[in-house]
Amino acid sequence: MTRHARISLSFIIMSGLALILAMACLISGPVDIPTSEVMTALSGGECSRFTWTNIVTQLRLPMMVTAAVSGMALAIAGLLMQTAFDNPLAGPSIMGVSTGASLGVALAVIIIGSSTVSILAGALLGAALIIMILSLLSSMVRSTIMLLIAGIMISYLTSSAISITNYVATADSLQTFVVWGLGSFTGVDCKILLTYSMLCLIPVLASCLFTKPLDALLLGDLYATNLGVNVMSTRTWLLIIAGLLTSIVTAWCGPIAFIGLAVPHIARMTSGSSSHHILIPLTALAGIVTGLLALWMSLIPSGYGQLPINAITPVIGVPIVIYIIINRRRLAYFN
Repeated sequence: MTRHARISLSFIIMSGLALILAMACLISGPVDIPTSEVMTALSGGECSRFTWTNIVTQLRLPMMVTAAVSGMALAIAGLLMQTAFDNPLAGPSIMGVSTGASLGVALAVIIIGSSTVSILAGALLGAALIIMILSLLSSMVRSTIMLLIAGIMISYLTSSAISITNYVATADSLQTFVVWGLGSFTGVDCKILLTYSMLCLIPVLASCLFTKPLDALLLGDLYATNLGVNVMSTRTWLLIIAGLLTSIVTAWCGPIAFIGLAVPHIARMTSGSSSHHILIPLTALAGIVTGLLALWMSLIPSGYGQLPINAITPVIGVPIVIYIIINRRRLAYFN
């Protein structure tokens, strides 16, 4: 199979999986709704039961779109971080952005209360703080390995602060934080779905402007500099975009792990390409598939309610990460 045919096949398979999983998410759940009734609700008609129409259009459809958009955003964030740090194990959760958002939420819940606004504000501010620190470090530390280690240390430090915060929190505040930390795609309703989708889509589109600098970074900082790429500035912008995507998703859906770490490798392995002209759209599509898969898997045990998303994503992500660690020398990228 030629390289072009392999890439085309990857896009076709991912697109097909996205459509199948989107439909699977719409027909799955605690309430058994016939597929024909789901299609009626999606086409704007009224189901034979009024509650079915509301469940499909007001609950399942926003949740499905949120899962797709969130998976796309986290996958692109992971791709940008892995290229920026030239490390296959870099990702939003590894670099401390997710834990920074979690710390912001923990403090907001204790100081302000467990309102939706306080949770969103805390997550955004906490993630923004970590982004600022990483951006500052990227201008001071030239070694990508040292920068990655610094990010991991920041993650440990914020985790410690979260533990201390939880220790002094009230029972209600602690419960709110714990539930939020489990991860869920149910936090975005119809009223804010468009806003949430646009907030995620704009940074994803902005990442497309960096396809050439990203390809140059794969060949090393010196080579990228010789091509006219401002390495420090580019790396800082990549961190800002990746951090913004992570903070937006974390604010509404909780600190979802492994999608940003694992999905870029799925795109690389299926396409056999390291060109970001191919990887950015394919990673976005693979992120949509992964987000939908995680949602569908969380809906399967409908008799027990919906499982937390963070109980599902390690099942998807851990085998891929282990494969990358074992076979790193055999892979065509990050060598």
